[in-house]
Amino acid sequence: MAMRYLKNVVTLELDSAKCTGCGVCVEVCPHAVFRIENRKAVIVFRDLCMECGACARNCAFGALFVRAGVGCAAAVIHGKLHGIEPGCGCAETACCG
Repeated sequence: MAMRYLKNVVTLELDSAKCTGCGVCVEVCPHAVFRIENRKAVIVFRDLCMECGACARNCAFGALFVRAGVGCAAAVIHGKLHGIEPGCGCAETACCG
């Protein structure tokens, strides 16, 4: 069973008009969020996105946007660095509400 994060809160966006279907997003995404269909990237597992930003940083065509560091990836990294239980801090920032 694949790990899922918070449902329908991911900031990931894909501009298919800018996508060339190069497949870099498929290669760099650690959770297989993308697939190439009909020579374009498509988001197939949006809720698996941990908002690491690898796809957007590696898209040479500007077809992807994600607010890296605001989701589960940032919470896990912050928790590990500070020796605390990971949490997105949504009580403080209202990111999920």
